[in-house]
Amino acid sequence: MARIFITGSTDGLGLMAAQLLLRQGHTVALHARNSTRARDAHAALPDNAGVAVGDLSSIAQTRDVATQVNDLGTFDAVIHNAGVGYYGRGRVETEDGLSDVFAVNVLAPYLLTALITPPRRLVYLSSGMHHSGEATLRDPQWATRPWQGSQAYSESKFHVTALTLAVARKWPEALSNAVDPGWVPTKMGGNSATDDLRLAPVTQAWLAVSDDAEALVTGRYFHHRQPRPPHPATQSPEVQDRLLAYCADLTKVELPTAVSAD
Repeated sequence: MARIFITGSTDGLGLMAAQLLLRQGHTVALHARNSTRARDAHAALPDNAGVAVGDLSSIAQTRDVATQVNDLGTFDAVIHNAGVGYYGRGRVETEDGLSDVFAVNVLAPYLLTALITPPRRLVYLSSGMHHSGEATLRDPQWATRPWQGSQAYSESKFHVTALTLAVARKWPEALSNAVDPGWVPTKMGGNSATDDLRLAPVTQAWLAVSDDAEALVTGRYFHHRQPRPPHPATQSPEVQDRLLAYCADLTKVELPTAVSAD
């Protein structure tokens, strides 16, 4: 059985993936944004292997989450599930002066990947909306552009998909894949979502633990356990390296150049 850490796992798809993995007999550690949500997580899943607490919109708190996770021991897989949506909201600036959509959806998984003891498998939550993103890193914090929530979200998912493929390229001993869970009626997806919620957590859990040959791959983008072509620019080493350099500059933490994921 595997040990898995899941970010953003107090509700929504993160909680559903945790419940699914626990039912399969795996060991799951959770993540909560604050102590109140941590208590909720303990109540919902009392058999958890620990709850790391911290707001992933904060660079300092994200670093602390990584320390807490490492203190829990090593993990076979990490599912980077936490995310911020865009419905009915304007630009929110974090304590670090960043857009919270970029901070949570892109910078937090980058920093956690760099700081958590490397697992054998990494799974990143993307979206079909990443196809509307762009590769230029032109004002990624929306500091000068008029705010467009859907485009900011699309760009964040483009960037996290590029991060996924960059990790796959730089860490060949690990399995790094992205997942589009579909447009489902979660708190983020909204009540108008049309995809099947029951299927939404299945692919990320499958990629985290399955011994199926189809799951033992890296550098792929999946939807409902089927590989799909990502935005072509996410596969560009130049685009990937530009994103890694930008995240390293913001966090002052570089992604290790190579790991041995045993």
